[in-house]
Amino acid sequence: MLIGICEDDPAIRRLVTQAMTFAGHDVITAHDGGEALRRFGAASLVDIIIMDIGLPDSDGRDVTQALRSAGQSAPVLFLSALGSVHDKVSGFSAGGDDYLPKPFDVTELIARVEALAKRGRPPTPEISGLVLDPARHGVRSEQGETLLTPTEYRMLAALTSRPGEVVRRRAVVAAAWPDGAVVSENTIDSFIRRIRTKLVSIDSPVTIETVRGVGFRLT
Repeated sequence: MLIGICEDDPAIRRLVTQAMTFAGHDVITAHDGGEALRRFGAASLVDIIIMDIGLPDSDGRDVTQALRSAGQSAPVLFLSALGSVHDKVSGFSAGGDDYLPKPFDVTELIARVEALAKRGRPPTPEISGLVLDPARHGVRSEQGETLLTPTEYRMLAALTSRPGEVVRRRAVVAAAWPDGAVVSENTIDSFIRRIRTKLVSIDSPVTIETVRGVGFRLT
């Protein structure tokens, strides 16, 4: 397999690279979120992505949402020094497929990567003309760019990673707020209105449709 590794710590990046190579896989690496977007995008042939969460320029979960929104469907395994249930849940809500806290056992890492490869992941459709920027929490179209708050970014990413699907309100909340947060319907709708306004400001090729009583859909 071709494994994409995004890890800013050179020692850990070298360790994971050596482990994957020893297991018979090819590797390409990135040291931050920006490089991961360039090297692991939808056109990349990576089979699995190993993503650190604490990157120097962005949160690995935001990078994963941007990759998903760009059409990258390769399974993602998160590595993180944060190992609480909340951190794991937020990783899965951001589009991750597995989560391994640091420090980790290399043998377990290899086993988890190969298990993900067997399961695979259905293709993620790409949204033409709309690009998420996890470092700036921005979104841009051919007509311009607008900045979002971290919460707005994660809400929008929950929709752009599943274009055409109805995403339930609880899934949007899970992607954008800490696990267990109580968020009112009015708060969710207020954020959605602000995101819509920002999309209009850049002449976005898509908009957010409210599916009453269920959730939202990008159309």
